[in-house]
Amino acid sequence: MDYKGFAERIIGLKNADLELRDRLVKSGQLGKGYNEEMEKLHNSHAELLNEIIDTIGYPTIDKVGQEANEAAWLVIQHSIGKPAFMKKCLKLLENAVSEDKATLRNFAYLTDRIAVFEDKPQLYGTQFDWDENGELSPNFFDDLTQVDQRRKSIGLNTLEEQTAIMRRRAKDENHLPPADFEKRKQEIEKWKKRVGWQ
Repeated sequence: MDYKGFAERIIGLKNADLELRDRLVKSGQLGKGYNEEMEKLHNSHAELLNEIIDTIGYPTIDKVGQEANEAAWLVIQHSIGKPAFMKKCLKLLENAVSEDKATLRNFAYLTDRIAVFEDKPQLYGTQFDWDENGELSPNFFDDLTQVDQRRKSIGLNTLEEQTAIMRRRAKDENHLPPADFEKRKQEIEKWKKRVGWQ
């Protein structure tokens, strides 16, 4: 099996994703709803990665190396329009983590991302969005003390520290809160129904 070729393809998907994000940041388009070009890219990358996974299994560190393993996780994390694919990958990632072939931190981020889309509390507080006060804040999570304990157990800072970092990054990228919070909330709910989260 040519794992090196698969690794290069996966890294290529990640690079294309980050290049588009960078372009959207520079043009001030990031944060104005789910950009159509970005949505198409995320969906096509999910399909390409799914084909790779069907061929080689989950792209674990021992198969494709650390960089491609991280790249695969990023593509999965951004595959928000493909709920079945994300859930499939979560199970595969959980197995990979149990065999020490992927990182627990990536599993935590993917667990939280899926929880947010399913309107369940986050366990690690890794996912952020704008709140009704126009502040970038963690999405709904369970007990703060437990969240901080879980974060510490996987080498993350406190939720308070991470919130400050996320708000600073949003400011640096000129990422502004939605002009109409309620309208945006409705658009997100409509999108979640359309793609199959609800």
